[in-house]
Amino acid sequence: MKITRMAALAAASGLAMSGCSGGVSGGGGTVIRISANSVKGGKSSNGAEWITDYVIPKFTAMEKSKGKKVTVRFEGTGVDDAPYKQKTALDLKTGGGADLISIDGIWVGEFAQAGYIKPLDQVAGSGIASWEGFKQIPGPVQNIMAFDNKKYGLPIGTDGRVLFYNKQLFAKAGLPADWQPKSWDDILAAGRKLKTLSGVTPIQLNAGTAMTEATTMQGVLPLLAGTGHDIFENGKWLGDTPQLRSVLDLYQQVYGSGLGDPKLQQNPQGRDESFQRFSKNKVGILLESDYFWRSVVNPKDGIDPMKDRDKDVGYTLIPAQSAGKGVRGQDSVSMSGGTGWVINPHTKNASLVWELLSFMGGHDAVKDEVQRSAVGISPRQDVNGEMLAGDPLLNFISTKVLPITAVRPGLAAYPQVSTALQKATGDVVAGDSVDKAIKSYQQNLTQAVGGAGNVTTG
Repeated sequence: MKITRMAALAAASGLAMSGCSGGVSGGGGTVIRISANSVKGGKSSNGAEWITDYVIPKFTAMEKSKGKKVTVRFEGTGVDDAPYKQKTALDLKTGGGADLISIDGIWVGEFAQAGYIKPLDQVAGSGIASWEGFKQIPGPVQNIMAFDNKKYGLPIGTDGRVLFYNKQLFAKAGLPADWQPKSWDDILAAGRKLKTLSGVTPIQLNAGTAMTEATTMQGVLPLLAGTGHDIFENGKWLGDTPQLRSVLDLYQQVYGSGLGDPKLQQNPQGRDESFQRFSKNKVGILLESDYFWRSVVNPKDGIDPMKDRDKDVGYTLIPAQSAGKGVRGQDSVSMSGGTGWVINPHTKNASLVWELLSFMGGHDAVKDEVQRSAVGISPRQDVNGEMLAGDPLLNFISTKVLPITAVRPGLAAYPQVSTALQKATGDVVAGDSVDKAIKSYQQNLTQAVGGAGNVTTG
């Protein structure tokens, strides 16, 4: 999007640019501004309350005890993500904006390549490397706010993807209650046993454009990670390669042999319907994020509550294509998303802003944020160890999934690449050959990323 159009959109949304306070000293003290797309009583209210009711009073009191007068101002927005992103990009491009800014992890690479943000050590100094929090945040989770092997910020929260399975159906099909597949073949084998049950969809593997990003994050990308590759590697996007063909071949095996429901993938409400079917013991295996556990089948206030969720819903790691074939030589894989904080490179008092950021990422502050949050999975393993012990799935995500997870490439072309991947899976589900689907994907990908020189093939 051209900057002139972005400016018009921002102005139309009432989001006028303002200069970066940069920790400006005045009135005998220093002012630090925090910007986030949250507001009390509105969007992401818990996050806004955490900043205003915990972070600001605790941090300013801490600074006062050191003899420093610091004023922290929270600038909450509470709008759709697109205008917030546009305003943030404009502010950073023109030298404005708050000192500390919340952004989605998927924007990091795009903002970094545009020069809007800089690595933390370049902004706040090499001393940040000794911060205790980095020892508590698994490397894959740190990558939510990293690009090109450089840390650009600190993650706030995250999630993880696993294979959920219906234990009642597994028992009827003669499958183990403690199912732990070691390969894709194991998943297919379980699906074939589940197929013997009347009225049951053995495997729900999101596919097609109707499922949008759920196809990519709960389908293509974790499977691709299981072949040992990411969608963006060494400065290029993965095109027609044996690994991506393997992923599409798995889709063909699922949907070409009746292990999945092709019609469900073409329905705009297909994902919701798959949740309903699972809750009614009509789906055997489902690749999903912890959202499914927390908000869908939650027996207390879930969308499709399962009274005996903790007894009837099993979960296990997503296996690599075969043992040791996943990214980093792993036996199991996952995908995670999340948001985080970056320091405005135009701030005039980077060391103090880093002090605030590291305070916000510290044990006590993160623990308070988790207590207010509806999600509950923090980047910090020490906090998760304390807060998630009572929830078996969230504890499983924290201890088993986060150390092996991967993240999406935060680049401007990613949404178009994701759509191309979705279409490729949809083509296979609709009956196209893997060869035809991947050749169409290759054409769409090449156009989306600016030419064949940006694509890896072979």
